[in-house]
Amino acid sequence: MMAREVQILHPRPSSIVAALYTLRDLGVDVVIMHGPSGCCFKHARLLEEDGVRTLTTALDEAGFVFGGQEQLTRLLRRATELFDPKLIGVVGTCSSMIIGEDLHQAVVDADVDVPVLEVEVHAGYRDNTKGVIITLEAALEKGIIDRVEFERQRFLLKKATEVERLHGAASSEYLAPERGDLKYRAAERLLDLIKEGKRGINVLNAKKETAYMFADINAAVAEVAKARGAEVATLANLDEEKGLAKVRKDAKNILQGLEERGVEVDRIIGGLDEYPIAGDEVARWLTGHEGYDFAVITGVPHAIPIDALKGMEIFSITNGPRQVRPLRELGHQHVMVEIDLHPKTMGVSTIVESEFGATLRGLNEVG
Repeated sequence: MMAREVQILHPRPSSIVAALYTLRDLGVDVVIMHGPSGCCFKHARLLEEDGVRTLTTALDEAGFVFGGQEQLTRLLRRATELFDPKLIGVVGTCSSMIIGEDLHQAVVDADVDVPVLEVEVHAGYRDNTKGVIITLEAALEKGIIDRVEFERQRFLLKKATEVERLHGAASSEYLAPERGDLKYRAAERLLDLIKEGKRGINVLNAKKETAYMFADINAAVAEVAKARGAEVATLANLDEEKGLAKVRKDAKNILQGLEERGVEVDRIIGGLDEYPIAGDEVARWLTGHEGYDFAVITGVPHAIPIDALKGMEIFSITNGPRQVRPLRELGHQHVMVEIDLHPKTMGVSTIVESEFGATLRGLNEVG
């Protein structure tokens, strides 16, 4: 008898949003969404924080019936005049895809002297990673990326989907959002372990720009351990040579920020887009480095094989309120959530202070 596929009843990320962020990572400087003005409003605004001009054809009821291809053509020309972009992305939405709008023909009619990536996407896919793949296919066709990078990205997306279905927010029919443990309680316990001279691993396994805040937590752990004379090994998915243009730049910025704080990374475990597989590198590293008492894991803690952490007291920090229960079920004793982390890491180029990092530093100063 075949296992029943889990039906997800809580909100999940959209393929359209995934396409928007992928266009940003590819270096697109103007994105046109062909749909209603309110589609993906929050994320469109956040993209502006990252320097991506995000426009909309603002389809209305008449557009739903008669189409808005001419509107898209006009907006392509106007966007080119206004912003002088080097690369444009045109993104479909549920409404424009349902009525069968021809994005390609609109681009041909506009005849702008700039490359345009056409992303025919909607939000009806089960996995938001589908939006990334469609965008990368458009980039491959235009020669923005090569076949090797495309296949690498597709492999990582498959692994990311597996991680979420096994132990993430797609692992259960319904997951209620939770705030996790009180940060000062967890920080007190972590500080006690450091004071006692316990040995720990300090793992940054974050997804793309979220690492700008998660890295602050790992920096705080390393700083406090150094001040207390405790042994902590820091591992981070900050390979500067892996990923799309923005991803590589972010890794370089964060590594520089850690270096400026005096934090030494003992092991690079992958790139910022390799979070779904970086846990395997952590497990391999641990086979030759045994005897650790605790682990601090930031970003995507559920991607680290739980068997590799056997015997350790685990402190996990995520930015997903629906990730709290799955992490506890895996056996992570302390689970914290950095609320509103993603908006705070858009448009930044330096490490951003975290609540847990600030709490740990504050407790160390008074105790």
